[in-house]
Amino acid sequence: MLYAIIATDVANSLEKRLSVRPAHVERLKQLQAQGRIVLAGPHPAVDSNDPGDAGFTGSWAKADPYVAAGVYADVVIKPFKQVLP
Repeated sequence: MLYAIIATDVANSLEKRLSVRPAHVERLKQLQAQGRIVLAGPHPAVDSNDPGDAGFTGSWAKADPYVAAGVYADVVIKPFKQVLP
């Protein structure tokens, strides 16, 4: 079973997010190497691949460095059935 992990950032999280991003990305790479991730990525706060100072509104899980740094206000985990591709 796959799971969708959706996290919502606290207000003004960009500075915290950027300071912990290297550890976050390293953890994602480890999970990918273990075959535990299908895809991963953030939710830009505006319709742009590079939202600049607008930052991001969330991404994803409990052991994530973003959780320890206080980036997330809320995390929701739901079963996910992949249909496409």
